[in-house]
Amino acid sequence: MTKVAVLLGGRSAEREISLVSGHGCAGALREEGFEVVEIDPSAGDLGAALNAAKPDVVFNALHGRWGEDGCVQGLLEILRIPYTHSGVLASALAMHKQRAKDTFRAAGLPLVKSIVVDRRAAAQQHLMEPPYVVKPVNEGSSVGVFIIRKGDNRPPEALGSDKWNLSDLMMVEEFVPGRELTVAVMGSKALAVTEITTSLEFYDYEAKYAAGGSIHTLPAKIPSFVAEEAMQLAERAHAALGCRGVSRCDFRYDDTQGKHRLVVLEVNTQPGMTPTSLVPEQAALSGMSYRALCRWIVEDASCDR
Repeated sequence: MTKVAVLLGGRSAEREISLVSGHGCAGALREEGFEVVEIDPSAGDLGAALNAAKPDVVFNALHGRWGEDGCVQGLLEILRIPYTHSGVLASALAMHKQRAKDTFRAAGLPLVKSIVVDRRAAAQQHLMEPPYVVKPVNEGSSVGVFIIRKGDNRPPEALGSDKWNLSDLMMVEEFVPGRELTVAVMGSKALAVTEITTSLEFYDYEAKYAAGGSIHTLPAKIPSFVAEEAMQLAERAHAALGCRGVSRCDFRYDDTQGKHRLVVLEVNTQPGMTPTSLVPEQAALSGMSYRALCRWIVEDASCDR
């Protein structure tokens, strides 16, 4: 029987959703007949825990820093334990928003203009004409994201606070009006396009994970040529970073005033894996159950990713 160690929790700002993802995947894999052990890296020495567990495969259900940024992937390469999702380089590139954009730009993908600055500089004055977005350069799940609207007199004071506990480096980027779209890529093939809507200010952490925080329209009600373009761009972004396994590419689609502008925002190399998360929903649309998706991800695992 294949023994799978599911890594979950961790130390990032996304710890809580990682616990939900990890428990869901662990349960599905047990139902699929795998022997499963759950390991939370925040509990101590991860290398020692893995050596004690002796898994055949690691299912990486960590989100955010120290789990999704190449750190854990490097340890697993050293230990030579096959693991899921993207490898060291792709994970590190995708997690650092500016490095990811540099890669996307070289691949000819459509982007918004952006700069990276110290958070205290971003707190002092508008560094870009509003509306614009400010977000940590190396966090996920919209943690620490602010939208500065037209007419706002000053940037958020929180950026200059001594209580700030996220990255000091912030990305300031053009705000794109319109709609929020996302595309999952499995292997190297895009699955579908989901539109995400929320009654909150924007698709932030609460909108992503709180009950009723957002509505997923699948497939998105957009022109077919836009859906095809989004899926092609997601595949190109996945390939440009060198992603493996499953990833998810997020877009803004500006259809205001008769426009048809798609912009790549970022790629998530370890998307949420709760049964109602975006990737499992898109897999289900193509006929793949949550359990089957978890099995596919494990069977895709390897070293040297």
